[in-house]
Amino acid sequence: MAAAWNKKKTGWYMGEYDPTQEETEAYIWCVRNNIKISPKAKEEGLWWIEITINGKTNKSPNTFIEGLVWEKLYEYCKYYYDRYKQNI
Repeated sequence: MAAAWNKKKTGWYMGEYDPTQEETEAYIWCVRNNIKISPKAKEEGLWWIEITINGKTNKSPNTFIEGLVWEKLYEYCKYYYDRYKQNI
């Protein structure tokens, strides 16, 4: 299933992305381990990635355009999955 989202009030299109099986597993692992990774709109056409771990939220230093925002979201999920899966 392709990841896609439209903000109802503004109609901002976030593009589509088909995650790999490995990316999907990493995303599910993050959700189950309370690592929240989600896109946050900066303005129309640009999004940050917000990451919340143990109640502390950080925002990606860069913004991402439609389509790429999903790729980066899954990239962050994979990063945290690879980094912490042995420790949790």
